[in-house]
Amino acid sequence: MSIPREEMQEIVAGYAPPPVIGALGSHSALDIADGAVSEGFHTLVVGARGREQTYARYFRAHRDASGRVERGCVDDVWTFPNFADAQAPAVQQRLRDHRVLFVPNRALSSYLPITALEESWRVPLLGSRPLLRIEERGERDNYYRLLQRAGVRTPEAIAEPTEIDGLAMVKLPHAQRRLERGFFTAASPAEFVAKRDALLESKTIQSDDLAAARIERYVVGPVFNFNFFYSPLAHRDDALELLGVDERRESSLDGLVRLPAAQQLEMGEAGRSPRYTVVGHGTLTVRESILEEVFQMGERFVQAARQSHPPGILGPFCLQTCIDPDGVPWVFDVAVRIGGGTNIHLATGHPYGNALWRTPMSTGRRLAVEVRRALELGRLGELVT
Repeated sequence: MSIPREEMQEIVAGYAPPPVIGALGSHSALDIADGAVSEGFHTLVVGARGREQTYARYFRAHRDASGRVERGCVDDVWTFPNFADAQAPAVQQRLRDHRVLFVPNRALSSYLPITALEESWRVPLLGSRPLLRIEERGERDNYYRLLQRAGVRTPEAIAEPTEIDGLAMVKLPHAQRRLERGFFTAASPAEFVAKRDALLESKTIQSDDLAAARIERYVVGPVFNFNFFYSPLAHRDDALELLGVDERRESSLDGLVRLPAAQQLEMGEAGRSPRYTVVGHGTLTVRESILEEVFQMGERFVQAARQSHPPGILGPFCLQTCIDPDGVPWVFDVAVRIGGGTNIHLATGHPYGNALWRTPMSTGRRLAVEVRRALELGRLGELVT
């Protein structure tokens, strides 16, 4: 049984202010911590052994006698052998005792089982716990179905490999590194079979995942990840904000496209087959004539999420798109929490968030601003699930 939202709201109501902002030590934890410190909160990162020094040493917060941060942004780091150890009941109690509001990033819903997050992880989340499961493509009620309900364009789904009649993307996880992509492209059934067999032989993908893979028509165009924020505290007309746009930097794809065609042809077949491992992000803006459609996509998605998964979107979310030659955005992926590319703005803020708030406004800081406003209004319970 899912954890009642009222239970998390009761826990938050018992927190002595101010709360501590926490996150799992991966993904966008630095943006979360930097934003929280900028708004006067203390921060906690839950780290995994061998990956904790980024937070415990290199971005450790140093405060003066008055508590003002002079350097860094991470006040405290709890390190465990594995991220999954954070689901232990004793760790949950410790988090509650320290008045932690936990920000869900992709690492949280990847390293902790979704079922555990839904049914037994009794730590208040700053965001929508009921929506986290829709990011799993293998789920029947996933984000594609929600996008369809919202009337948001997505690349055309192809039911079977035999129906491929143009360039298509096959989406499935990597066989060994389950958090990474085992994606590949194919323009015909024969190419699908050839690439499938080669990737199976190299143990890049596995046959069980192929059965649940999504095949969709490839949209030719640049990638724009739109980082939104939805405020449950604001008037409905002001609730949706576009903070910024990022793009993925993927290895080995981005390395391959930098090579001249002649050098690509000199590589072996295995070298010419790109991998889609996200290793970083870059910042973008979009042509302003496209922004109207982008905002409408966000509005429709928020409305559909509220109806299908109450209370719907709380705080940050990201619609990941390709924009075709006609300037039309097609959504191919969704993050119903803070996106993976928000670190690109940290203390400098997002271009659109800065223009809206008249001060540097990153996603992490915008989330902390929402917490501060909720505390002032006595409405913190409206931000948690």
